[in-house]
Amino acid sequence: MPMLNMPSLDQLDVRPVENQLTLSKWYEFENAQSVKEGGLAEDSAHCIVLFGTTITGSILLEFLNALALVNIVPTQVCAYQAHEDLPAGVAIMAYFPSGEWPKSDIRQAAGKLGCQGAILPILPQLNTPGLLVMDMDSTVIEIECIDEIARLADVYDEVASVTAEAMAGKLAFNESLHKRVAKLQGIELSLISPLKEDLPLMLGIKQLCEVLKAHQWRLAIASGGFTWFAEALQSRLDLDHVYANTLEIDGQRLTGRVIGEIVDAEKKAEVLNALRERYEVSPGQTLAIGDGANDLVMMAAADLGVAIHGKPKVVEQADAAISEGSLLQFLYFLTVPLP
Repeated sequence: MPMLNMPSLDQLDVRPVENQLTLSKWYEFENAQSVKEGGLAEDSAHCIVLFGTTITGSILLEFLNALALVNIVPTQVCAYQAHEDLPAGVAIMAYFPSGEWPKSDIRQAAGKLGCQGAILPILPQLNTPGLLVMDMDSTVIEIECIDEIARLADVYDEVASVTAEAMAGKLAFNESLHKRVAKLQGIELSLISPLKEDLPLMLGIKQLCEVLKAHQWRLAIASGGFTWFAEALQSRLDLDHVYANTLEIDGQRLTGRVIGEIVDAEKKAEVLNALRERYEVSPGQTLAIGDGANDLVMMAAADLGVAIHGKPKVVEQADAAISEGSLLQFLYFLTVPLP
């Protein structure tokens, strides 16, 4: 796509950026050619995305100034519409200082402007069928199911403390799972049936799944939670597969044990790799989302791993993050126009 000359930065004003830049058109900064001729390695050029609120020309200018303070050199910019229900986002092609990957600088600079920001190591495309593997608890749904079961059984404090340790990476997942499930022994299924029937979806997840399915994407849940709940979500979200742990039941009561293979961090990554191979997913089109330490192996195995309202350790290690707002914003990572 041919480049357009970037309007002078001092002409950017308080109007929304889409009123000042033509959507889906890449503009070159005045320094672009000299930067390219300056001997910078091509692989030091990356895409930064700015999203999450109405971005004005003034906000864009402040963000560009913040990039300059950490020696990031922008060469091209593009405003784009990820979805009709989302404000326009901004993509910036830029060169980074050698050997640096300043994710925290980008996030902090965006946050100060009321936005969110991320560096994309790749540019997956919505229009190319792909694979999205999702954690369930606190990612697809707003709750941790085991904590809610424990609340109903008056053992919430005991279970929640173990959950917190596991999600923060301070306790091996398998050990924490067995410890927590043991505290649920004797709970009647009738007590937790209403929870299964009315799982609170994370804002935007249903709409996101609908958009992805309309573009022939494969969707799966790989969860350290329980099949009882994951299977309830399968039809609601039109998922192709669900993988989770199975609670043992005896006489309509929980026995306090988990049966079958445990879906832990390594198993989640195995699921992702197996589905990528099964569906012959194109390079760069395998994505994973999650919020806890148990999701990091899966996210690292994906072409793009995104933290969703994640714990600090997860946000730090993820390729990108959505820390507030609707999961429909995930489309900002799939709709950046190719330069």
